Amino acid sequence: MDMKRIAIIIGHALVGWVLCGAVVWVGQELATMETTLIAHAMAVPFIFAGVTWRYFKRYAYTSPLQTACVFLAVVVLLDFFLVALLFERSVAMFRSVSGVWVPFALIYVSTYVSGILSRRYSKSDAGLQNKRMKQQTS
Repeated sequence: MDMKRIAIIIGHALVGWVLCGAVVWVGQELATMETTLIAHAMAVPFIFAGVTWRYFKRYAYTSPLQTACVFLAVVVLLDFFLVALLFERSVAMFRSVSGVWVPFALIYVSTYVSGILSRRYSKSDAGLQNKRMKQQTS
């Protein structure tokens, strides 16, 4: 895979990570940490499903499984090196099941399922277009 394709998939993962971070940042300003973590856990699947859907509609360089692994790896690395080590100067956040591990699982599952569904939808949509073209030429 060339550098452009790698940058595109990592860029999509980065967009998902930034959007999830925005949920946490805004949530901390408006609510308690407990409420923020619940909102974050609820938002994660929708954010990554949307990012995944866009990635598969436009690029689809990787399989759903590969995409889920890359997205999760990017998020884990950014959370560890940027958030934990650089900003918080502590890895204590990784002790939080609801704050870290549940969102990681949701990122993986929502990315994988969205990838499968978007590929299935694209194939059925392409099949319908081919069928329509055949009917028009007949």
